[in-house]
Amino acid sequence: GLPSLRDPDGNFYLKPEPGALAIGGWEPNTKPWGANGIAVDFGPELLQPDYDRFEPIGAAACARIPLLNEVGIRQMINGPIPITADGEPVIGLSPELDNFYLCCGFTSGIAASGGAGWVMANWIVDGDPGLDLWPFDVRRFGAPHAVKTALYERAVESYGRYYHIAWPAHETQAGRGARRSPLYDTLLRQGAVYGNKFGWERPNWFAPAGTPPVDVPSFERGASFAAVAAEHRAVRERVALIDMSSFSKFEVRGPGALALLQKLAVNNLHKPEGSIVYTQLCNERGGIEADVTITRLGAERFYFVTGSALGVRDRSTIERHLPADGSVEIIDHTSAKAVLNLCGPKSRAVLAALTDAPLDNASFPYMSARELDLAFAPVLALRVTYLGELGYELHVPVEYALHLYERLWACGEKHGIANVGYRAINSLRLEKHYLVWGSDITPDYNPYEAGLGFCVD
Repeated sequence: GLPSLRDPDGNFYLKPEPGALAIGGWEPNTKPWGANGIAVDFGPELLQPDYDRFEPIGAAACARIPLLNEVGIRQMINGPIPITADGEPVIGLSPELDNFYLCCGFTSGIAASGGAGWVMANWIVDGDPGLDLWPFDVRRFGAPHAVKTALYERAVESYGRYYHIAWPAHETQAGRGARRSPLYDTLLRQGAVYGNKFGWERPNWFAPAGTPPVDVPSFERGASFAAVAAEHRAVRERVALIDMSSFSKFEVRGPGALALLQKLAVNNLHKPEGSIVYTQLCNERGGIEADVTITRLGAERFYFVTGSALGVRDRSTIERHLPADGSVEIIDHTSAKAVLNLCGPKSRAVLAALTDAPLDNASFPYMSARELDLAFAPVLALRVTYLGELGYELHVPVEYALHLYERLWACGEKHGIANVGYRAINSLRLEKHYLVWGSDITPDYNPYEAGLGFCVD
């Protein structure tokens, strides 16, 4: 007749058992287990009791329920529990194997069993889970998460945060600093407050002089709010530089490339070379599987750009339809090319200072691409931005990125150039009603339902 309860401040839970109370908790800095492999015959077995590890949990429980100080411990249960790098289970069709499904990594398997069984049955029988499962999809992970040290650090942090407050815009602290663009140190010196996406360090916002470059967890507006507002205005009124090197970037090429992409994309990709097409890739039901830009570089070459965390998913969407004759190949340029976004009403003037190529609307129209020499850097310039203002995505080999940034900054100083981070990007794109796959749009919606009917050709 006793209740079950949890105490997030004490990091423990309590539930009634026959003749006893079961007490457990979520410890910080827990010990990973199975680093050297798990025996194939390992079953529902326990490990040796560890009273030292249990002591902080037990002490918190005794402080909350003083009666526990007067009773003894009947049994210590110490066993392994699965936890993933973000604390969520791993479900779905493997991006690396054909017809191989995963359904694992459940920290609380009983609670999810009915729903997980239902979606897996749908997926295996019908080829579709029946609802959007992106928060659990195996394709949210990739190579940065498979490195053992990073995986263990992230899993330990996720386990320890199980009862913690879910602060807005919380950033994980484990496994940080692994993937850095060539501009990382330069932007850090200019006040960049970094967040993390798919292992990449990306500036969330820039702290002005006199403001500590840190995020303080809060449900109220902090120091970043005014800083992001200033960045927002810089894009709207002057000119800004944004490091978008974390974009996932692929080249899809070969004699079968156009036919393959035409099959998946709702927009028409049979456009002249140098054309940029904004499109969705849709499944058999018309549900949106990806939201991307594709640039036609040649008769058989297409440059595919998507979000930092969506590369594995979007690439697998294409790979599942690759023709068996080998007429299409996919080359990953993500780590080879940095991306500088030069945007704002003054961006054309800044760009013109580094090239003698014509940049007027007739010569370089919206949604088109050009190869430009900017200062000493060979650049693929795409006249498109995710912010809604005049702007250019400058895709450049990583070894030229710092040089290009320095020259753009020098040319932009007289125009009031500013660094801008991803929180201002989110603010600006919301004003323009630019959508984000995974939150605004998912496979549960088709382009017409999402207000993207203009993309359907």
